[in-house]
Amino acid sequence: MAQAMKIAIVDDEKDMRQSISQWLALSGYDTETFASAEEALKVLGPDYPGIVISDIKMPGMDGMQFLKKLMGSDSALPVIMITGHGDVPMAVEAMRVGAYDFLEKPFNPDRMSELAKKATATRRLVMDNRLLRRELSDGGQLMKKLIGQSPVIDRLREDILDLGQADGHVLIDGETGTGKTLVAHALHAVGSRAGKKFVLVSASAYEGEALSKRLFGPMQPEDGQLPAIEEARGGTLVLEDIEALSEPLQARLLAVINEQGTPAETRIVAISNLQEAGRTSEDVLRSDLFYRLAALRITVPPLRQRGEDILTLFTRLSDQFAEEYGCDAPQVTAQEAAQLLQAPWPGNVRQLINVAERAVLQSRRGSGTIASLLMSDHDEMQPVMTTEGKPLKEYVEAFERMLIDNTMRRHKGSIASVMDELCLPRRTLNEKMAKYNLSRSDYL
Repeated sequence: MAQAMKIAIVDDEKDMRQSISQWLALSGYDTETFASAEEALKVLGPDYPGIVISDIKMPGMDGMQFLKKLMGSDSALPVIMITGHGDVPMAVEAMRVGAYDFLEKPFNPDRMSELAKKATATRRLVMDNRLLRRELSDGGQLMKKLIGQSPVIDRLREDILDLGQADGHVLIDGETGTGKTLVAHALHAVGSRAGKKFVLVSASAYEGEALSKRLFGPMQPEDGQLPAIEEARGGTLVLEDIEALSEPLQARLLAVINEQGTPAETRIVAISNLQEAGRTSEDVLRSDLFYRLAALRITVPPLRQRGEDILTLFTRLSDQFAEEYGCDAPQVTAQEAAQLLQAPWPGNVRQLINVAERAVLQSRRGSGTIASLLMSDHDEMQPVMTTEGKPLKEYVEAFERMLIDNTMRRHKGSIASVMDELCLPRRTLNEKMAKYNLSRSDYL
C-alpha cells in the first residue's frame, strides 16, 4: 500500500502558510505548517514521508540555510522554495544547492498544486525504493536466498533493486554456478511486472527449428503452449544461454525488441553462460542485439570474491542437508574454515552446494574431511589455494563469526547457553555480535 504523502509548509508569515495549507488541503494533500526553519527541523528527518515548501527569506535561519540542512540530511527530499519578486539569482542558487523547484511571488496556486503533484510523485518513488531496499537488507522473499554480507553481494542486491525498478532489457553474465537464474527471478520479483508472467527458456535445451518454434512459433495444438514471446507478453521472458541463438534467431529477437518500442511490452532478460576461456557474449552476439540487451547489465560475482560469505553459505547449506538426512551438521574446525576460504571454487555456489551435501554424508558415516572433498573437486589435485592470500586476522575473524553464528542458531538465541559453550563473558559476546552484525532476534 502506497504511503500517504505529506507537505510541510515553512513560512514566518502566518497568513501565507495558512493560505498555502488551505489551498493544498483542498487539493487533497495532508499538510503541516511551521513558523520557522528551526521548528521544522525538529520534525523533518531523513525519511520524511513527503515534500517541503519553504519561504526563502525568514528571520533566524533563512531558506537557504534551511535548504542546506535538509539536503545534508536527505538529498532526495523535494524542497520547493518561495522567492520574492526579483530574487531569481537566489532561486538559481537554491536549485544549485538541491531545491526541487521554486515559485516566485505572487504565484499562481494552480502552478503550486502542479509542482506539489510532481514533487510528491517523485518522493513516493524514492520512499518505495527505500522500503524495498530495507526489505532486501532484511532478507525478504527471493532476496533472502542471496545470502551474505560481502561488499560484492551487497552491490549485487543494489543492482537487482535498481535494475528491477527500471523497465529495459537486461543482460546477466558471470561464471557458471554463480546463481544467474536466481538473479533473473529476483529482478522480476522486485519490479513492476512482479505479478505478471515469468517465462524461462534455455536456448541450449533445443536444437535447430525446435528453438525457433518455442520462441516465436508457430506452435501446434498438441504442443499445449504458446510461443514464449506470446506467453510472456506483458511480463518477463528469460533466455538462458543466449549465446546458443543462431544468427537468424538473433535477428528475429532483435526485430521483436525493436517492434516493442519503449517501454517494452515484454521485458527480455538474457543470461550468458559462456565457458570458453577468453570469450564473452559480446563476441558471439550480433553487435546491435548485444547493445540492446546490455544497456542494463548485471555481472554476478564468483564465489571466491565473496570472502566470509563462503562460511555463511556452507553453514546454511550443511544445516539444510543435515535436516534432510536426519543427522547432525559437521562442525567446521578453524583449519577447515581457512581451507574453505582459500579454495578457488571454479564451480562457484553450485560446487559449494555439492561439497556441503557430501560433507554432511561423510560426517554421518564418521569419516572424511572437507579438505579431501575440496581436493577431489580439483582436476589436478593441487593444493586448494587461491592466487590471493589473506591476512591471518581475516581468517580468524571469519572463523569467529561462523562459530558464534553456529552456536547462536544451535541454542536458538539463548545468550546464556552461548556464553557457557564459548566461555565468553556477556560484554565480550555482545561486542563480538555487534562487530559481526549478528542479532539475537535472528535466532529466536
